[in-house]
Amino acid sequence: MINDRVIPDRVIRTVLPAEVADVVALHARARATYYPDGVPQDGTDWSASWHSALTRPDGRVLCVVEAGRIIGLASFRVPEDGPADTVKLFQFHVDPDHWRRGTGSALHAACVEEWQADGRRAAVLDVHVDNLRAQGFYRRQGWVPEPAGPGDHHLRMRFDLPGE
Repeated sequence: MINDRVIPDRVIRTVLPAEVADVVALHARARATYYPDGVPQDGTDWSASWHSALTRPDGRVLCVVEAGRIIGLASFRVPEDGPADTVKLFQFHVDPDHWRRGTGSALHAACVEEWQADGRRAAVLDVHVDNLRAQGFYRRQGWVPEPAGPGDHHLRMRFDLPGE
């Protein structure tokens, strides 16, 4: 389990429930970049949703902190309807002001380390079909599209964790 991972000028650690407002703000900034018509207002209470993710005993939310500010985050857990050896990456965001600086790659590496330590063999995620930048990032990290996905404007991708 990752306690704190220090990267020059950055720390990767578990998000604290008291940081939910910072997480919601980062989530909104990141999502705004891939919705061509603006972020849908579907009535989701993102503060409550993120608080739930942060306090779930079976989930993890990691963040990248730079200069005292959260600039990246990843939320994952084994889904209720999934195999025990597969984790689902529910959210993965980097502040747009910090793209292409290694933040996402470092956060992804921390997730993989965590998944391996937990004995997971694979990970899955659903990425918005219009988020081509994220799809490219995931492909560079080793994720591959799955033939059958959830539909609903998302592409399902899979990552097989490196073996021992």
